[in-house]
Amino acid sequence: MGVAAGFEAVFLDPVGRLVQQRWADAAVAVAFEELDPVSAFPVVPGRRWGPSLWWSATCGGHVASGSNAMRVQLMVLDRDPRVVRMAGRPVRLLWRDGRGRVRSWVPQLFARYADGTGMLADCPSHPEAGGERAMKAAAAVAEACAQVGFVYRRLERLDEVVEANVKWLAGYRHPRNQGRPGLAAAVREAFAPPRPLMEGVEAVGDPIEVLPAVFHALWHGQLTTPLDVPLHERALVHVAGPEVECCTAQRAEAGPGKGIGDGTARGGAVVDRIGEAQ
Repeated sequence: MGVAAGFEAVFLDPVGRLVQQRWADAAVAVAFEELDPVSAFPVVPGRRWGPSLWWSATCGGHVASGSNAMRVQLMVLDRDPRVVRMAGRPVRLLWRDGRGRVRSWVPQLFARYADGTGMLADCPSHPEAGGERAMKAAAAVAEACAQVGFVYRRLERLDEVVEANVKWLAGYRHPRNQGRPGLAAAVREAFAPPRPLMEGVEAVGDPIEVLPAVFHALWHGQLTTPLDVPLHERALVHVAGPEVECCTAQRAEAGPGKGIGDGTARGGAVVDRIGEAQ
């Protein structure tokens, strides 16, 4: 795709004024991760999911979300230790195509990494979502990001088992689930040698008290377990190494039986937890 002119960025400054600035300058100077949405997420009649707020453990506050698919991707980014802050729709990009026509696109989210670089991303519900216009916009936004050392991604949907596990653990992301003083340390000690989930929990104490702390530690990467198979009482849990397990790992063949996060049995509790206004 040929871009006949440079990219421009449109965003709301911290006091709510609309600003248009050369993209190359804005990418260096503007903290997009701290800005409000430059335009509201659309409400699509008939859809079960619409605009909402996601309470982020990384940010310690709410991030605007526009769809269920985006909400899941925010969960993944919220667990990524490289991400330090996120924002929903903070910037609109403007450019001219090869025929001189003005084009624009508002990526659904921005993530800031610890090294200072950023990612603009869209969260399609399926690979063809948005049609040809979205594909052309994706090519342009990817070019704009490459010019300033950022990246652009159309984030793919997670495997259904991974997604169910991430949603389950997300219900325990809030610091209140660490429990009483000393419990987090006891949990890590219990799983220093890898052991089945419930065996380690019962070694610490009452499961009603200990399980939330274990799930909290799994969410934050202090403990680790494979997320590409259903999370269940015999799942092998251990203290995490230097790298947190990747949420977007492809699913291995799952064994028989129902898992904690498989959307059955306790599925209602999963939805209730991830929908909390914390």
